[in-house]
Amino acid sequence: MSLFVRWKQWRKRKRERDHPFCTAVVPAAGSASRMLGRDKLMEPLAGIPVLARTLMTLNGCPLIDEIVVVTREDLIVPVSQLCREYETSKASKVVKGGETRTESVAIGLANSAPEAELAAIHDGARPLVSQQVLFEVLTKAAEFHAAAPAVPLKDTVKRGQHHLVVETPDRDELFAVQTPQVFACDLIKGALKRAVEEKWALTDDCSAVERLGMSVVLTEGAEENIKLTTPMDFALAEAILEWREQG
Repeated sequence: MSLFVRWKQWRKRKRERDHPFCTAVVPAAGSASRMLGRDKLMEPLAGIPVLARTLMTLNGCPLIDEIVVVTREDLIVPVSQLCREYETSKASKVVKGGETRTESVAIGLANSAPEAELAAIHDGARPLVSQQVLFEVLTKAAEFHAAAPAVPLKDTVKRGQHHLVVETPDRDELFAVQTPQVFACDLIKGALKRAVEEKWALTDDCSAVERLGMSVVLTEGAEENIKLTTPMDFALAEAILEWREQG
């Protein structure tokens, strides 16, 4: 097929879409050190592997067009099988990650479709994200180029040094940021490229964009959109699923 024909097909698909083409990049390459040696992403949550739940939710979002999973080399085959078993048809690629999360996300972005306009970066270990959270953050990112869901902090936060309180920040100005964090593709690709080159120590993808002087819009997150890290988190997630079923 010639380049011209492919370009015409892409233009036709773009006209038919009612939203920007969005690739969800799912980092799933981390270790499971706080899960007592178990791989948390493949652990069952109410009978379904954590990663499968995450991918099924993203797959069901009409504003997401494809999913790229970035994982460890030893998990490429199991994750590919999981995508087939749970019929996550939008999961077009399962690729090997890098040494750090930042490198892994950059690899995932490099494997996104050429027509991708938005990139939604979502933790593989956040299986309880809702369609409402997805819709709000994707919609805002399409308008403002960078958005992330967040929830206000409930606890008072202290900044300390050597076990002594140094400062008490205003709690009204503090938020816990969740994923997916969604960006214009070119913006986040450029930000993460620089982050890798300059070896920035980042705890999330928004930080890379912020360092370029760009603003990130905060959208309404959800208390149940937790990241599963410890065995206690799994117990809480089970309770959330039961609560949802009752509601």
